[in-house]
Amino acid sequence: MIVVMEENAGEALVQRVIDRMVDLEFTVHRSTGLVHTVLGGVGPEDRIDPKEFEVMEGVKEAHRIISPYKLANRHFRPGGTVVKVGKVEIGGSEMVLMAGPCSVESREQIRRCASIVAEAGGRVIRGGAFKPRSSPYSFQGLGEEGLQMMREAADEFGLLVISEVMDSTQIPLMVRYADILQVGARNMQNFNLLRELSKIRKPVLLKRGIAATIEELLLSAEYLLSGGNYEVILCERGIRTFETYTRNTMDISAIPVVHKLSHLPIVADPSHGTGRRDQVIPMARAAVAAGADGLLVEMHPDPDRARSDGAQSLRPEQLTELAQQLRVIASAVGRTL
Repeated sequence: MIVVMEENAGEALVQRVIDRMVDLEFTVHRSTGLVHTVLGGVGPEDRIDPKEFEVMEGVKEAHRIISPYKLANRHFRPGGTVVKVGKVEIGGSEMVLMAGPCSVESREQIRRCASIVAEAGGRVIRGGAFKPRSSPYSFQGLGEEGLQMMREAADEFGLLVISEVMDSTQIPLMVRYADILQVGARNMQNFNLLRELSKIRKPVLLKRGIAATIEELLLSAEYLLSGGNYEVILCERGIRTFETYTRNTMDISAIPVVHKLSHLPIVADPSHGTGRRDQVIPMARAAVAAGADGLLVEMHPDPDRARSDGAQSLRPEQLTELAQQLRVIASAVGRTL
């Protein structure tokens, strides 16, 4: 159930509606926009007539949300959500570039990456400290030492940090070092992890699973929102299809679809979306043209010697070239970089 309050509805009227929703066994989530306050109620709406709320003083309109995702639905925040992290806004007028290596390998490597990302105009450095690998014999990351290195490098060059959390036991450690916690494709439907992340008040970037539909992605986001964490960023990173030339099939169409269905910002990861360095730049350009609120790109100072995902990591000069091209495309679609 969505209840939209009148523009001039005071706090007392809003609270009266909230109290009534609670009496009817709704869990109420409040969204205060520039003009209207919107109350999202999760509960027995199939048994409640919206007219019961429409006649209440201060209510502009009330209606049911028939989609299975209630709080991630565009109706909950028609103007869209802007996730603010320090001075960076994701979902606003700026297209945010996040870049860095697949995994943190050394202090010198991550510092070099931070310097390159900052010089290119990036706002966030990405890097894995804990790496979910298909083989148990592959490099698994440096753990807390890697997080410390990344935090130091980010602070030196004025960047934010995004890194992947793999299970709920890592959350306390991750919140000490990372500004944004990333949930990888393998964990998109790890609902126990999502429930724990819903309790923290740090942004979460949720990647689409390799075989997940857009509705399933939004339902996973619903777990975070329903627990009280509204700082959610979605990420399109390609899905598995019958095509074998690329690592995944980059679903560019998901970007405008998500913007239509949901108020949440969405970024694109063309590195995992293609798995090929020569395809990353073209797909990054396409994602920005399609309305992506940001890009998550892998870049390594020496990709041929990277300990993970070197084949899909840009070289430093390629990231610089990409940033220059993106400024032109972003401007054409009313954004900045």
